[in-house]
This record gives sequence, C-alpha cells and structure tokens, in this order.
Amino acid sequence: MIFFLAGTSDARELAVKLQKDGRPVTASVVTENAAAELKAEGISTRVGRLSADEMMSILGKGYTAVVDASHPFAEEASRNAIEAAERAGVPYIRFERAGTQISEHPLVTRVDTYEEAAEAALERGGIVLLTTGSKTLEIFTRKLLPCSDIRLIARMLPRTDNMEKCARLGLPQKNIVAMQGPFTKEFDLALYRHYGVTTTVMKESGAIGAVAEKIEAAVSLGIETIVISRPPVRYPNRCEQFEQVIHTLNRLEEMKHGL
Repeated sequence: MIFFLAGTSDARELAVKLQKDGRPVTASVVTENAAAELKAEGISTRVGRLSADEMMSILGKGYTAVVDASHPFAEEASRNAIEAAERAGVPYIRFERAGTQISEHPLVTRVDTYEEAAEAALERGGIVLLTTGSKTLEIFTRKLLPCSDIRLIARMLPRTDNMEKCARLGLPQKNIVAMQGPFTKEFDLALYRHYGVTTTVMKESGAIGAVAEKIEAAVSLGIETIVISRPPVRYPNRCEQFEQVIHTLNRLEEMKHGL
C-alpha cells in the first residue's frame, strides 16, 4: 500500500497508473477539490497538510512506500515526507517532471526566493502580475502595496480562503484574477494586455505550470519577467517518468526481500 502525496495533474495520472498496476494508493492532498478529482478515479484520499510526526503515524498503518508527487514548490511537505519515511523505515520515492530550460534574456531575471522576487518587483515598479499563488502573497503585498506607483495584480485559484486572504492583506477585488489553469500562451497574452502588465513574477514549476509559455508571452510584449527557481531539496530516489517510479518501487522491494 502506497502513501501518495499528490500536487499536480501529473500526480493524479501517476496515482491512477499505480493503482491499476495493483498497488493500492492513498493520496494526500491539500484541497477538497483535488480530493474530489482523485475520488472520481477510484483513489482513496485524505485532505489536509501533515507534519512529519502525523505522517509517520499514518505510515505505521501498513504502508509500504511513500511516493511524493507534490508540487515542486511544496518543499515543506516533501521534507516532512522524507523524514517520516526514514523514521517509519519505508522507502521514499520522489516523482517530479524535469524543470524548464530558461534561455538567457535581458528581460528575464532568475531569483532564489520569494523575498528576492518581491525586491526585484519593487525595483521595477509599474503594474506587477503575480502568478505565484496565495501561500506567499503576504511577502509581496507587504513590499508592494504601500507603493503608490505600483499596481499589484494577483492570479490564484478561485477558492474562498484565497479571497478572504486577499481581503485581509488589502488587495482590492479589481486586482484579483481568480481562475484555475492550465492557461494557454494566447490567454496569457490577453491577460498581460488587459492589465497593461509591465512586470510579472512566476515560479519555475515546469511544463505542467506552462512556464515556458508564460515567459515567451511576457517577453514578446517587452514585459520584465522574474522567475523564482525551484527550492533546493535533496530528494532520495528522484524520478522524472512514471516508469522510473515503478522500476524504483520494484527495485526497492527486491532489495528489502533480499532478491
């Protein structure tokens, strides 16, 4: 039985594949919406973030492996899963699609942290579009909202808690784009033009996050683009393809049984 951290559409596909291959899966997700999508595929789910201790307690109920297919920027969840798996004595496998190759361009700036991204956006000013989600929104509102020469636009999932957070942080409703992707390059172009965006901030989420398309659209309009690099996490047993995950599970099981 596999304890599965699901955070992307790729993750849902992998969970279904594992279960069809005869490996029962329990998927851990953050939102009820994500749980509903997995349940529709016949996958058992649990909702809510877990500490390392909580995860270890769950793993003791007969789980034989952890497959971590959480979002590339859910680093806390991954670190908790790595620790819990080690303490529980079960294998940990990381699934993550390869990152996007970002070409050097004078309009594209790479940074390592959200704080650096906020500082870079502050330096550029103008109309700033965030596509970094709600979790770190406060880092940007604290820096940018007090500036009268900056208009901050935030695109995020259309969830009630996100809208409440925006209200609490003082982000006006007219500056919220509440939509769920994926988005096409044409949509991004229209969005940039509609708001007159001069600077955009995004995460290097890979192909699933359509990062290359976002950058291409922004650069084509002469928009300054700030890209936050993936957090540096030391993942054991990292895989980039579904078949790699299955091969690694088989190999680890054989090692465990001395085959």
